[in-house]
Amino acid sequence: MAITHIVLFQFKADASAEDVKAIYPRMLALKDGCLHPTSQKPYIKSLTGGTNNSPEGMNIMPLADGKPKNGLTHAFVVEFDTPQDRDYYVRDDPVHQGFVKSAGPIIEKAIVVDYAAGVFA
Repeated sequence: MAITHIVLFQFKADASAEDVKAIYPRMLALKDGCLHPTSQKPYIKSLTGGTNNSPEGMNIMPLADGKPKNGLTHAFVVEFDTPQDRDYYVRDDPVHQGFVKSAGPIIEKAIVVDYAAGVFA
């Protein structure tokens, strides 16, 4: 059963534009850089992402004082063939773990939603 893994990032207010821009190629490189522990071949089925361009403004949350808070500005969608592949990626893959560690200092918040298409239980 295929799994879709969606990651939304909110960057820290003091993150430089260059650091934020550098996330794109590093995140997208995970598709070919993450290798299955048994086959030693890439196991991510697909990986896409980009900067939010929705006209709805639903990515920005107002604070109690009415001023907008920095919102979720970047999204990535990662597809795996199996839940086991996703679990390895999230918990153990050293390349993914390296990305998480290196990106952590500029990420304020990451929201993750995973699903199997058509499964509503």
